[in-house]
Amino acid sequence: MKKQKNIAILGSTGSIGTQALEIIKNYPDKFQAEILVANNNIDLLIKQAIEYQPNIVVIGQEKHYESLKNSLKDLPIKVFAGAKAIQQVVQMDCVDLVLTAMVGFSGLLPTIKAIEANKTIALANKETLVVAGHIINNLLLNNKSQIIPVDSEHSAIFQCLLGENLKNIDKLILTASGGPFRGKNRDFLKTVKPEQALKHPNWNMGNKVTIDSASLMNKGLELIEAHWLFGIDAKNIEVVIHPQSIIHSLVEFIDGSIKAQLGVPSMRIPIQYALDFPNRTVSNKDRFSFKEIQSLSFEQVDLKTFKNLQIAIDCLNAGGSSPCVMNAANEIAVELFLQEKISFLGISDLIEESLAKIDFIANPSLEDCVYIDNITRKKSFELSKKIK
Repeated sequence: MKKQKNIAILGSTGSIGTQALEIIKNYPDKFQAEILVANNNIDLLIKQAIEYQPNIVVIGQEKHYESLKNSLKDLPIKVFAGAKAIQQVVQMDCVDLVLTAMVGFSGLLPTIKAIEANKTIALANKETLVVAGHIINNLLLNNKSQIIPVDSEHSAIFQCLLGENLKNIDKLILTASGGPFRGKNRDFLKTVKPEQALKHPNWNMGNKVTIDSASLMNKGLELIEAHWLFGIDAKNIEVVIHPQSIIHSLVEFIDGSIKAQLGVPSMRIPIQYALDFPNRTVSNKDRFSFKEIQSLSFEQVDLKTFKNLQIAIDCLNAGGSSPCVMNAANEIAVELFLQEKISFLGISDLIEESLAKIDFIANPSLEDCVYIDNITRKKSFELSKKIK
């Protein structure tokens, strides 16, 4: 009998992590939650540890270590804390696959350590490739590791490309729902509040990703990620608005034919696909019916209203440290918007100001990326006091 696949879930208490655990629960003969990692949500991490009985749990915030350890003292579960511990546990021999679902820059170093340990990566942290795609791809060349994308768009492209010669790709087409503000103008966006931006019409995601989706920064990050995952230039990656979120992305080939991957807007499907790749697991949930949705529509992106996507395209074309600066500034901007300290349109303004103030590095090392991320966060916070 084929043994279970031991999964390390980085970000087990987030949206991707909790759905991954549901899949593991539904297929106990296939998967085992070997390691659970959370940053700050200790209460949910404790509940998950009790239910899933992993070998190891790690809490990123070290202040929670004693409480976590005491709560699990009667269970045969090893407890660790801190960023270094996260980087160490992903390299353990007991791990077959690492699901990296931590939010933002925090996912970069653990992903690098997992690649160096020749682990298969189910990548749900797009910022890893945005910030350091050139570093990640060099590591993949020199290690026996593989990335299986989890984002629905990149999972769709990955599936469309199986069995294809990458030289035959003419264009990647990423679909975007348009978020809660599709069709709105900048006058409307001036006064929107966080609770409005958090009401996504199709997807249930964490706060940061949902705000990024509303501003189209999420699509900008995905465009950069697609460049590094599939080796396609920015000029050959197109974004179209697809309000129904049924077609998750498409690939156009040099002969004019197009492949698309379809499914209901549920992250369970790409998560399950990544966990079990190269196999597919039978599921009776999350099925699409043409009887329920009889038409699929597409629209062009309004880059003047939603400036973040154009900023991301410009940063990819500029290369070097630009995407790293953009990512760090965006993380600060989203946090400040959620606190109602800057406006929704102020997110783009703060990113542009930060890009103008931070020195450009043409070929940043990993150490440079860490430094740039840190200095950008500080500078963005300072600049935010002048942003409306």
